[in-house]
Amino acid sequence: MLGRRELSEAQIRQRLARRGHDQDAIDAAVASLLEERAIDDARVAQAIARVETGIRRRGRLRVRRAIESAGIAAATAKAAVDAVFGDLDGDDLLISALAKRLKRDARIADEREFNRLYRYLVGQGFEPDRVLTLLRSRK
Repeated sequence: MLGRRELSEAQIRQRLARRGHDQDAIDAAVASLLEERAIDDARVAQAIARVETGIRRRGRLRVRRAIESAGIAAATAKAAVDAVFGDLDGDDLLISALAKRLKRDARIADEREFNRLYRYLVGQGFEPDRVLTLLRSRK
């Protein structure tokens, strides 16, 4: 299972349970993997955060939700998000996410398009006030 990508402890437990292994065998396997450092939730959180920001161009809130949905504790997710966003310029990330939906240097045509872009960017995890500021500058 770990050959393709990093998995969290919760994901390993879930997949082994789906394959019909009993709880004692799952606990033993997870303990062994933790001892060998084959699974590490902090490392998985960092990997998810890098993919979500670098490839998918998502904002802080969406990245944190993605990490927590992998079964990683909220404190670990916050630390990973803070580390990744400490190295990034949030405004550049927001501008590149907007560029996916709006042609370069294009103006927003009407209120309907403004609302559509707002919903998209907030859904991608960007802070609403920063989104409004950027969209108003493009009107």
